[in-house]
Formats: sequence, C-alpha cells, structure tokens
Amino acid sequence: MRRLPIGVLLLLFAAGCSEPPQKEIDQAQAAVDAARAGGADKYAPDDYTAAATELQKAHEAVDQRDYRQALSYAIDARQRAGEAARQAEGGKTRAHRAADALVTDCSARVSQLDTDIRVAASLHVPPKALRPARAELAGARTALQEARSSTEAGNYQEVVGRLTEVRKKVDAAIASVDTLRQPPRKRR
Repeated sequence: MRRLPIGVLLLLFAAGCSEPPQKEIDQAQAAVDAARAGGADKYAPDDYTAAATELQKAHEAVDQRDYRQALSYAIDARQRAGEAARQAEGGKTRAHRAADALVTDCSARVSQLDTDIRVAASLHVPPKALRPARAELAGARTALQEARSSTEAGNYQEVVGRLTEVRKKVDAAIASVDTLRQPPRKRR
C-alpha cells in the first residue's frame, strides 16, 4: 500500500512526458513576443537572443520527441524572456534620457552657432565665408526636427547616433565661425 502513491506519481510523471509541453511552449512564445514588443531585441539583445534560442531548442526537442528536454527549454526560454523584458525597460529608459539630453545639448549648440553667425555678419565677415556655417546650421536644424520626431516614436538609439554626428559638425562650424570673427594677426 505504501508503494501505491509512489507508483501513481511515477505513472503520472511518465504520462505527463508522453505529450509535447505545448502549454509551456506557448507561454514561452508569448513571453519572447512580449519581450520583443518591449524592445528587448534592441535594449537587451543578449538575453533576448538567449530566450529565442531556448525557445527554438524547445521546438527542436519536440520534433525529436524529447518532451522532458522540450519542457526544460520552454521554461528556461520563458524565464530568460522575462529577464530580457525587465532589462529592456531599464535600457529603454536610459536611452530615452540620453536622447533627450542630446537633443537639448544640440539645440543649445545650434542656437550658439546661429548667434555666432549673426555676430560675425555684424562684424562684416564676408557672406561667402559664412556659407558653410549657414549650410551646417540649416542641416542641424533639420536633423533636430527629425530627432524630435524619432524621439516621440521611441527610436532613441537612432536619435543618439544621428545627433552625435550632428553635434560634431556643429562644433566644427562654431569653431570655424569663431576663427572668422577674430581679427587677423599682424605680421611683424
């Protein structure tokens, strides 16, 4: 009689492994999909890739009729996808802050370039000499507008990449205008 409960448990366990763990695989798929929708593929790529790999292994184990291994892979995929989703949220927040800070910084530099161009023009710097700086100013304003739209769309990494280049160009334009504003040095 004492062995009857153990035998029943073993029979249930064996029966539980005779069918694919479809419920767990579906849960893992839903977790991977949710992580991807939350930006895990961008902001937590290592964990997201690991989760997707584990899910693929679960499908392969089902194809090989190794249902215990499939169950293990599916559970692992679900856990990794959950971790990827949590990390993505933090990464997304950091990227949003970085994008906002860069938009603010570039806006200030664009304003400085605009002011420097006006001052240089008032000091009778030839308009031809200011053309490259004015072109850079127009390009930077366009890039800022696009960056603001991209920020609203949640494309923070794109914004950071684009504005980093814009900032370098605006800084170079500011330096060139500052050089033009300085009176030429007299030779001895």
